[in-house]
Amino acid sequence: MTQDLARIRAFVQVFDAGGFSAAARIHGRSKALLSKYVTDLEDYLGVRLMNRTTRKLSLTEAGEAYYREVREILSQLDDLDATITEQSAAPRGILRVSAPRNFGESTLLEPLFEFTRAHPDVTLDLRLEDRMVDLVEEGIDVALRISKMSDTSLIARKIAETSVAVLAAPEIIKAHGAPATPEALKGVPCIIDTNMTGQANWQFIEDGKTVTVHVDGPVRVNSPVGALVAAKKGLGFALLPSFLVDSAVQKGELVPVLVDYLPQRPFLQAVYPHRRHLSGKVRALIDFLVDWFQTHPVNS
Repeated sequence: MTQDLARIRAFVQVFDAGGFSAAARIHGRSKALLSKYVTDLEDYLGVRLMNRTTRKLSLTEAGEAYYREVREILSQLDDLDATITEQSAAPRGILRVSAPRNFGESTLLEPLFEFTRAHPDVTLDLRLEDRMVDLVEEGIDVALRISKMSDTSLIARKIAETSVAVLAAPEIIKAHGAPATPEALKGVPCIIDTNMTGQANWQFIEDGKTVTVHVDGPVRVNSPVGALVAAKKGLGFALLPSFLVDSAVQKGELVPVLVDYLPQRPFLQAVYPHRRHLSGKVRALIDFLVDWFQTHPVNS
């Protein structure tokens, strides 16, 4: 089996390098050995895989089909070998993590830095930004998001529950009254966080069904902190993540409303590209965060 893999790997290396001499230089093997391996593979399969000339190397039709399949197999084997090695060793290397700025600064910095301190061979590259990052394109290992999964090219694991709240300053409640139902938000001033899914279309649960209410008001801002400040200034009702508003509620700066109509809680999720095998450092971080938030629940 080992020799069969060596022959297959030699075939792929020779074609990828563009010839026997180049493959020999790149991989530190003799040209004669690589040629023997490829010839032995062709003899075993009973078909020619490569057209060889002094100036050019190309694949036959059978060689092209064989190359596509075995290259994927070798990639999976290499991936599996790396994963097993990582799982049996301490996490190490650069770990690129993406997270939303406000939630990251308020809630994620402590556990992420605790993880880094516990794993000195890991270099944390943390990117806090309020945009949807393309994990594959930007080389991100894992994104921490408060959302519902929609991209089927990604995998998500639930880390912790979060919650949202509708709130307003006491003077707004005095001027417009506390809304008794979600529909009562129509026609009253609301603050719209354009970063939030749905933006001006707020979702609630009423009689077991999801209802959507379109709201409007004097402020549209692409920041939950901006929406929080506007709400405290008495500019309208705001739909905000609870981790941002607990202090304002305790101080009496904001008053929660429509508590019985709040939608299903969104989750803090670890999102990563669809790979056959998850790297050890990513797995270690996700397990660490799951354990962390079991004893440090997100405020709700």
